Formats: sequence, structure tokens, C-alpha cells
Amino acid sequence: MKINEKRTSKRAETQMVPQPIKGEAGLVQVDTTWGKIQPIKVADGVRTVDEIELNDWLEAGKQVIDGRTPDFYKTSTIPGAKNIPHNEITERIGELDRDQPAIFFCNGPQCPQSPTAIHNLLEAGYPPDKILYYRGGMHDWVTLGLPLEFEKK
Repeated sequence: MKINEKRTSKRAETQMVPQPIKGEAGLVQVDTTWGKIQPIKVADGVRTVDEIELNDWLEAGKQVIDGRTPDFYKTSTIPGAKNIPHNEITERIGELDRDQPAIFFCNGPQCPQSPTAIHNLLEAGYPPDKILYYRGGMHDWVTLGLPLEFEKK
């Protein structure tokens, strides 16, 4: 039996990003039923990073790419992240600074959007040493109580 087959059955309506519980500071509601668990190593030569490294990256003003679709990005994102949706990454490859690596993230460990973006970049010839993967994504960022940016215009 595969690990994804052991998970709770998918609900009819899923919630991909944990949401605050109204009136309960520090508590969020998490939907455990959506997506497919992604590997910790997304591709050869692409390093996976954690929240501490991502935070240091943000503080240094380095590029962080939210690979989710615009509807997710507009609702909430990690402060300082730029949205380049996974399905537009090869068309918008010129927006990446090839002189420095970029960290890519999406909705979380069960979301295929940033892994898809990374694979598309690699297929387009982008160097793997210029790609970093934050597997935790919005799911882990939110559940760890880290800062968010809401309603981007």
C-alpha cells in the first residue's frame, strides 16, 4: 500500500491553505485530505530548504517565487514572494535573476505546483543549482505562525 493510499479520504470541498479560527489567536484549521505527498528531494541538484533558511533568504532580499496560481497568491502569501504560477514559469523564465538562486514554494508538502514549476524549469535548461525548494509551502509556514501577506492587488 502506498503512503498516499493510507491518508484520510479526500473531502468533497478541500481547503489547501490552513485558515485561522475566528476568535482563537494562534489556532488554525487544517484540511488533511487534499493533494498527493511530494518527495523531500524534488530533483537532482535541487536543494530543499527549511523555514529558517527561507526566512534568512527573505531578510536578505533574495528571490522567492510563489508557484501557486494567482487566486491563491492574491489571498495570502509569504511576504516578499513574487508570484510566477507553475503553469507560466517557462514563458516567464526571463523574470528570474539567473545570477542568484531562487526558492520556490506552493501550498505545502502535498502540493505539486512548485515541483511542477521546478521540473519545467529544468526541462527548459535552467541550472538546478539556481533552484531551491521549500517543500513546506504555505501549509507549514501558516501552521508555524510565520508572517503572511494578505490580499495582494
